[in-house]
Amino acid sequence: MTEARVASLHLYPIKGCRGIDLAAAEVVTTGLATAGIGDREWMLVDETGTFLTQRELPRLALVSVQVERDSLRLAAPYMRECDVPLTVHGDARDVVVWRSEVRGVDAGDAAAAWLSDWLAREVRLLRFDRSVTRYCNPEYAGDSKAHTMFADGYPVLVTTAASLADLNGRLAQRGCEPIPMTRFRPNIVLDGLPPYAEDHFDTISIGDAVLRCVKPCTRCQVTTTDQATAKVGIEPLRTLGEYRMDARLDGVTFAMNAIVANGGTIRTGDAASVTYRFA
Repeated sequence: MTEARVASLHLYPIKGCRGIDLAAAEVVTTGLATAGIGDREWMLVDETGTFLTQRELPRLALVSVQVERDSLRLAAPYMRECDVPLTVHGDARDVVVWRSEVRGVDAGDAAAAWLSDWLAREVRLLRFDRSVTRYCNPEYAGDSKAHTMFADGYPVLVTTAASLADLNGRLAQRGCEPIPMTRFRPNIVLDGLPPYAEDHFDTISIGDAVLRCVKPCTRCQVTTTDQATAKVGIEPLRTLGEYRMDARLDGVTFAMNAIVANGGTIRTGDAASVTYRFA
């Protein structure tokens, strides 16, 4: 067992939009939460009900989200702010996230119009229908009954500060500017561990909360989008591809997907006990 600490916590209320940095968070079955708002609980879809992210719409990187008492407040450059009520009364509809068909409730015309205007494309904003359970892939989650909302596949994404430092050292050797952790959109960043220690994580215990790590995270072109400008480049995928290719998963990996074995409250600075699996 190895001791580390929680360096930072991040929640993404709307899939694809900017995250919120947290001093403390609740760990629930579907991931991190604050003030009753869950991670990736909202999502944009197109006219066919297929999910949309920065993969298709890099300008989502510039949409910030703030949790208010009764709403999510959206903001973007040169746009008036838009308040999205937390209580939604729109139509429920089936939507697609990768191979999963799940259900969302429409957040209304005002939110759809604001986002469509910003993105120059017709979109709708949906909130996850909590009456439906979206189970994680049993190939990795086993019979845990772990489930998530609109995340790509698993409730929590964990990485280490040292892994980013190592990557930035390699980028510097190529004459590239360092990149921030926002490129990887993790929920929990741990400090005090060697680079890529997360490759072999088995469990992470932070207070009462226990996470079980189940699958390395394969990375897509979202990592090449500058989260401050929405400009798309080629790094860090080019550099990661030289030393982080996972043949079994047929992709470049960075960070580890985890499911929740036990909930609790976690805070930045908390001690984290990590066990490893080398199989």
